[in-house]
Amino acid sequence: MPPTHSPSSPDSPNPAAPHGSSIVGSTNDTIDALDGRLIRLLAEEPRIGVLECSRRLQVARGTVQARLDRLQAKGVIGGFGPEVDPAAIGYPVTAFATLEISQGQGTDVRAHLASVPEVLELHTITGIGDMMVRIVARSNADLQRVIDRVVGFDGIVRSSTAIVLENPVPYRILPLVDQAAAE
Repeated sequence: MPPTHSPSSPDSPNPAAPHGSSIVGSTNDTIDALDGRLIRLLAEEPRIGVLECSRRLQVARGTVQARLDRLQAKGVIGGFGPEVDPAAIGYPVTAFATLEISQGQGTDVRAHLASVPEVLELHTITGIGDMMVRIVARSNADLQRVIDRVVGFDGIVRSSTAIVLENPVPYRILPLVDQAAAE
């Protein structure tokens, strides 16, 4: 499940921190052990139904449904859509581009980047650069076209791109879920 981020909420462990984050040493009130087991089950078998979840977790169907509703409302579970591998649909090249933008151009740059289909993610960052984007392309030659489209906007001053060679630890969330559920 791809991550979704929401602003802090009054019931977050630390109202000043992003939803779901916590200060070291604070207690986790976002998920418990049953939530962790439910999330793991759904991650391992995304097409499983609520009734089967309740049977496997040995809790009432209403408990599972209430937990799912609460986890969705809190932003812990962001969706149930299919995970699509860009390489499997013809985009085997992945790269990360760090972008420096002109002061006051953030909104326009965000809108521009959202219009580029090959931009899979956009993050605002600290350090060198202002934004980091994950982009995909059909080939290395096509990557040049994608980069040209990404940086071909007046609000982007400079960019630096790194091509991904291998992904030995693909995006994962279950180890973090297990840790959070144990706290």
